Amino acid sequence: MCGITGYAGWKRDAADSEATLSTMCAAILHRGPNEEGHHIGEGVALGMRRLSVIDVAGGSQPISNEDGTVHVVFNGEIYNHHALRERLAPNHLLRSRSDTEVLVHLYEEHGADMVHHLRGMFAFAIWDDKTAKLTVARDRLGIKPLYYWITPDGVAFASELRSLLALEEFPREIDPAAVHEYLALGYVPDPACIFKGVRKLPPGHVLSWDEERGVEVHRYWSAVRPEIPVADEREAVEELRRLVTDAVASHLESDVPLGAFLSGGIDSSTVVAQMKQLTSSRVETFSIGFEEKEFNEAPHAASVARELGTKHTELIVRPDADALIEQVARTYDEPFGDSSALPTMLVSELARRHVTVALSGDGGDELFGGYTRYADLEARQEIGSPTLRGIARSIGASLPHATYGRNRLLDLSRTRRGRYAATVAEAVGAHEGGVLRVTPSGLELDRILDRWFNEAGDRDFLTQMTLVDIASYLPGDILTKVDRASMSVSLEARVPLLDHPLVEFAVGLPGRLKRRNGKGKWILREAIRGLVPDSVFHQPKRGFGVPLGRWFRQELSHRLETLLRPDRSVYEHVDRDSVARLVREHRAGRRDHSQMLWRVLVLDLWLEALARGELAQALISIDLSSVVSPT
Repeated sequence: MCGITGYAGWKRDAADSEATLSTMCAAILHRGPNEEGHHIGEGVALGMRRLSVIDVAGGSQPISNEDGTVHVVFNGEIYNHHALRERLAPNHLLRSRSDTEVLVHLYEEHGADMVHHLRGMFAFAIWDDKTAKLTVARDRLGIKPLYYWITPDGVAFASELRSLLALEEFPREIDPAAVHEYLALGYVPDPACIFKGVRKLPPGHVLSWDEERGVEVHRYWSAVRPEIPVADEREAVEELRRLVTDAVASHLESDVPLGAFLSGGIDSSTVVAQMKQLTSSRVETFSIGFEEKEFNEAPHAASVARELGTKHTELIVRPDADALIEQVARTYDEPFGDSSALPTMLVSELARRHVTVALSGDGGDELFGGYTRYADLEARQEIGSPTLRGIARSIGASLPHATYGRNRLLDLSRTRRGRYAATVAEAVGAHEGGVLRVTPSGLELDRILDRWFNEAGDRDFLTQMTLVDIASYLPGDILTKVDRASMSVSLEARVPLLDHPLVEFAVGLPGRLKRRNGKGKWILREAIRGLVPDSVFHQPKRGFGVPLGRWFRQELSHRLETLLRPDRSVYEHVDRDSVARLVREHRAGRRDHSQMLWRVLVLDLWLEALARGELAQALISIDLSSVVSPT
């Protein structure tokens, strides 16, 4: 696992290129503390920071082909690299055991189409001396990040924005549309970026650059596919069981200590139970617990760990939210408003004390219809008539924001797409009761998910919702949260349930095999019966959350007072009177505005960290003893 960065097309001498690349690499030191590597050529610079996981001694980067004309820097893991090496060996000289090495030789044989042969999580950049061409690619699901910045004379890329922010010439102009999407969704969805002129390479896409054509981006993979005809449900269950086993098995290779996050839920328990079956050594598992009972999954996780026989480490904490919130703002190179980033950072730090690689159960809810919001939407009444929806909207919009029943009327006025959007996004326009003065066209709450729904086609509505989440929420929120939190402490996080053969099978299944009898993950539950403890099936769905509502009335109350000062940076982007109204209503208990208040507060702290230059620096690990108090 690494951080990568570099550029192509910039006209600099060798000394200047070396200094520039060293600066860009230094900003992502936390992603790869073991070593640094550079390739400097005419008009190109490739750099990386390495966290050694496979072929610790021989896997240094950049890696080149036999004649030194193709060079690669790589972040991720290629899980089928052994099979690829066998295919490549007759025609290529392979000098290491590293999965990185297969990339240069695959490129020699297939060019950019090499991505179709890869199984894994990856972001890589390949420079071809013969064609003076840069090829950059990101994995199918967006597990690994990749930003790019188009300049008049070329393009720069980086795993994190820090590498670009470290450059004096990088413009730091905030994109208002990205701020709006952040406040609505809690993250900036790809391909947008918080800074104008910078883009995130979307999942399943390849970028190419040469001096003649400039930057070209194309998609090579999509999760959207036709429904699989299922005549025999038991055969489908058996195929899913085989794919899950194969996915976890492929993710176990490591030359350094490996463990797993365990919440005790279906997804993480599935991964850990499979690890137990596939390894001879005792599996190490990790969980974080909280004092508040409704947010504490540690007792159940510990019970599952005992039944599975893992070597389990847990930490029951009373987090110092006030001390941690600024760390959250600094850890994410763009504003990131998911408050579960806080426990994710804590459990990553806990795991890193013991292992270098940790498997997680992320992705199961999106693949198998596990989120409670899917069930909530199915249970809601819907007004079919556009005229009646319009009447409900007019009445609801005319009522004061805190009026009882106003939100219900607005919900009834929405289409099914809009109603789903309201379960994953917040209204941000002033006319919607949000904190912005103006909402750009196309970003209204009812329409904010349209571009992903339009791609989902005519599948059943449950599948459409899951496809929207796979394309937006999964890479923008879940995978970003885990990548930045884990890499901030130099921990590699792997997500076996997002192995793309498993994903392709799961999204092809009809919705009736995912939600049944009011419960999500029906087919997954059937596939893992006998594998995981029975108690896993009876545990209520619980998110990895924190008690934000109470924090804003107690520990973080003074943060709201500071936030309301008129000189705060955030008021370049939001309306102070609207924020003050949210604070009043939240404190009075009239509405729970904790989610939006957290997003506004994080944005404000992120802007302050940006102004101080902290986002252009490598991260320092959290000192757990200074921010948590064990019970």
